[in-house]
Parts: sequence; C-alpha cells; structure tokens
Amino acid sequence: MLNGLVEAGADDVVAFAPASERGARRIDESLDGIPIERHVRTLPVSYAWREAWTALKRPRLERILGDFDVFHLSDWLHVPQRGGVRATTIYDLAPLHFPEWSHRRTRRLHGRSYREAKRADVVFAISEFTARDVEQRLGVRPCVAYPGVDERYTPDGPSAEGVDVLAIGTREPRKNLEVLDGLGVRVVDYVTDDELPRLYRGASVFVFPSRFEGFGMPVVEAMASGTPVVCSNHPSLDEAAGDAAVRVDPENSSAIARGIDEARERREELVAKGLEHARKFTWRSTGEALLRGYRSAA
Repeated sequence: MLNGLVEAGADDVVAFAPASERGARRIDESLDGIPIERHVRTLPVSYAWREAWTALKRPRLERILGDFDVFHLSDWLHVPQRGGVRATTIYDLAPLHFPEWSHRRTRRLHGRSYREAKRADVVFAISEFTARDVEQRLGVRPCVAYPGVDERYTPDGPSAEGVDVLAIGTREPRKNLEVLDGLGVRVVDYVTDDELPRLYRGASVFVFPSRFEGFGMPVVEAMASGTPVVCSNHPSLDEAAGDAAVRVDPENSSAIARGIDEARERREELVAKGLEHARKFTWRSTGEALLRGYRSAA
C-alpha cells in the first residue's frame, strides 16, 4: 500500500508503528526500498502498549508525529488523533460470517476494527464484493482500493523443481485445503516472499479452493507468474479470477480434479488470459484509489 501511495504521487508518507524488536525488524524488511519516512518505535510488550493506548484514548497521535493530513489505521492500532482524515481498510468480514472459524481474540480484534470503521472519515475495501458486504453488514459504504501485484511475480525467473499442482495456505476451515487430500496436490502453508514466485512458476496448475475471501490475492499472483489457476466458484473470488481461471465447487473434490485436468488442457489460453488479467492490479492504482478516497473525505 505504501509503495502505491508513493508511486501515485503522495507527499511525505510516514510509516508509524509501536512494535516489538521482532516486529520492528519485519516492518523494516517490508519497507525496504520504499522511499518513506519511518517512525517505528521498539517497545517491550508492544501488544500491551497498543491495547492500552487504544483503550485510554491518549495521548493524541499528533503529540508524537506532529500535525498530519491523513492517518490510515492498521487492523490493530486504533489510537486517537486531534485532526486530519481518519481512514481504515477492511479486508474481509469472515469473523462475522463464520465466527466458529475464528479464535476468540481474532473475533474481538476484528470486531473492534469493524466498530472503528463506523467512526472513520473514509473506509476502504479490497474488492467490490467486500465493499458490498461491509455496506450490508456495517451500514458503511467503502471506497474500493484493489491490492496490487508485486513486481516479483512474473513468468520470468527461476522455478522450483518437484512441483506439479500447487496450493498455498494454512489448514483452517476457510481455506478448505483438506478437500485436496488425495488429489496429488502439494500444499504449502508457509513460504518466504522470495520463494513463493519460484513455486508458482514451477507449478503446472495452482489450486485455490477457499470458501470465502476478501479478494483472493494468491489467485492473481499465480496468474502473474504464468501459472493456470483453478479456484473456488464462491462470489468473493469473482474479481480475482475474472474470466482467466477454471472455477469449481470448492466442496467437491471430483469437480476440483476435473478442473485441474481442464486447466492442463487449456494451459496456453489460461496463461495468456491470466497475465492480461493480473496486469490490472498495480500498486500505483491502489495508491491512486486511496488518494481519491482521502480527498473525498477532507
């Protein structure tokens, strides 16, 4: 998101976070190469500090950063501010739709984010599906700012060996990876950012059987890497898939197996369509959508 704002011409972008030592290192790594100012404060028990700051509603953020035009909240940091536009992003409403799939702490934190959205000056969603969902469930109409595809996801570059059909994700009910058992799919639950493009390129087919998503970024990343995609026909994935994927019933393993065979047969067509579709999702476009939303709320 931050690199998109810079590419779109935003001035004086500042990344601010109170974080643990490990969290601060991860933030610095994620911001590597992005020309922005950083205010990452390393704190012991940083989660407790963030929780206390959110609960006490003081000090105001301006006491630390000075005046600003926009404060775009993260999922978990809802600190007070005196002035400027207050913005936030909702990625999905999965904990509302499927509370039984979420840990109690996750439900609590997301619930607070959803309440915060009702007080924000401008709310963003990462897809039109999620924007409609938020409007129906929370009574707030978000602006849509689609996520961008990182430049590392291209067909060119090294490919992982020993991968045929690939799936990415954690084994949780929403991701529905258990439906792939017995289909010869290699399921990877954690992989580094550098290794992921190699896995996509090495796969003959990428499978994404999710039951519910806010957008479905792995679908677009695989397409950008030149890999045919088989994905769930749930409406939450319509925008990520476009007309460039084989859509299947995520609850039907036989349908998924047939979808994999179809993707192999249509490889040339699906690769071309997928590359074209993935080009629509750039971080610059994300940044431009965010700036339009900020200005509308100013």
